[in-house]
Amino acid sequence: MLTVTESAVRNFKEYLNKNRIDSPIRVAMQSSCAGVGLGLALDSEKPADRIFREGGLTFLVNEGVFASTGAIIVDYVTQTSGCGCGGGGGFAITPEKKLAGGGCGGGSCSTGSCGC
Repeated sequence: MLTVTESAVRNFKEYLNKNRIDSPIRVAMQSSCAGVGLGLALDSEKPADRIFREGGLTFLVNEGVFASTGAIIVDYVTQTSGCGCGGGGGFAITPEKKLAGGGCGGGSCSTGSCGC
């Protein structure tokens, strides 16, 4: 199950229209120094995808991702994360299940900035 908030749909539409992009949006697993997380990308449909339509937009999620994540919520938040990061907000992708790995224990994340 994928839920995309009204705020996320509005901000996706603004970005896609401004940049004249007509592409599905993929929610995908990704790895970084902070562990496994979820990210967003522009992509085309693949045979193993579940397709979700929200507010006139198409979202893609590989069927296998849900085994690790459970339900996924895509939102757009306007406040900072509190870790000292700049900016005024961005997309937040939250899984129902806690993803394996994580923490900023080594490498370039040893400063405690967690990639901010």
